[in-house]
Amino acid sequence: MQGLESLLKYLPYIFEGSLWSLGLVGAGLGIGFIIGILLSLCQVYGGGLVRWIAEFYSWFFRGTPLLVQLFLFHWSIFPALGIPTTPLETSMLVLGMRSGAYQSQIYRGSIESIEEGQMLAARAIGMSKWQSAFHIILPQALRKAIPQLSNEYSIILKDSAICFILGVMEIMTRTRYATIATGIAFIPYLIAGGLYIVLTYAGAKAFDLVYSRVRMRGLVAG
Repeated sequence: MQGLESLLKYLPYIFEGSLWSLGLVGAGLGIGFIIGILLSLCQVYGGGLVRWIAEFYSWFFRGTPLLVQLFLFHWSIFPALGIPTTPLETSMLVLGMRSGAYQSQIYRGSIESIEEGQMLAARAIGMSKWQSAFHIILPQALRKAIPQLSNEYSIILKDSAICFILGVMEIMTRTRYATIATGIAFIPYLIAGGLYIVLTYAGAKAFDLVYSRVRMRGLVAG
C-alpha cells in the first residue's frame, strides 16, 4: 500500500518523460529530413563517388544497431573530433543521422515514382538537373512520402526508449527510476507502454491529417 502511494507521486514524473521523448522524436525527424533529402538526391542524381558515399552512409546507419551507434558516437567519434555533447545532444544527433538513412530510402522511392517526363520537360525549358529536382520533382515526392513518414515517426519514438542507456530523461529512464524508488515494476512499465501507444496513435493521426491536406489528387492515391 505504501508502495502504491509512493508510485502515485511518481506518475507526473513519468508523464513528463513524454515531453523528452517527443523532443527526441522531433529532433530525429528534423535532422533526418535534411539528411534524408540530401542523400536521396545524391542517390538518384549524383555521380559515381557522390552516390557511393550516400549509399555507404545509408548502409552503415541502417545496418548497425542503434545501441552501437549511441556508444560509438558518444564515447568515441564525438570526443575524437573534439565535439562536446551531452547525452541528450548525442541522442538527438544519432537518432537524426540514423533516421536520415531510412528517410533517404523513402524519398528515393518517391522521387523515382515521379514520371521521368517531368524531368525531361523541365530540362527542355532550360532548367538544370538540380533545379528540376528541387523545384519540380522534390515537392511532389515529399507529398507522396508523408504516409511513410508516419511509420518513421513511430520507429523513432520506439527507438528513443534505447536512449535511456545514456541517461536521457525520457519515458523509460523515468519509469526505471520510479520502479527502483517504489519497488513496483509492473504498473510503471504498464503506464510507460500506454504512453507509447498514445503517442504513436496521436502521431499517426497527425500525419494522416497533414496528408489529407496536401496530397495531390490524380498523382497520389488516397
